[in-house]
Amino acid sequence: MEMLSKLEELVLISVLKLKTEAYGTSIYTHIVGLTGQDATVSNVYFPLERLVRKGFLLAYQGEPTPKRGGMGKRYYRITKSGLEALQENRAVNLAAWRGVAALIKHAEV
Repeated sequence: MEMLSKLEELVLISVLKLKTEAYGTSIYTHIVGLTGQDATVSNVYFPLERLVRKGFLLAYQGEPTPKRGGMGKRYYRITKSGLEALQENRAVNLAAWRGVAALIKHAEV
């Protein structure tokens, strides 16, 4: 199993939640809304393309629009492998966090 980076995990979650509206800017906006951390849109494109190469996302071109100078948006859809990777990551995160709340409560800092 290959662990996803936190950003890859957030990208996959965003694509899953955005459904047919999952394109670069909407994914970026969704992640900023989740994290409250601002970054550049280009920070999202690198993991998007990496996830496509890994087979976790499928990229496809939308219809050309005059507003975009005849270009279509590049949309993303999660694949079966992407869902499996997301589920594996979630299971590891849950296992890692099990019991941590009690440790934090009683920690001496």
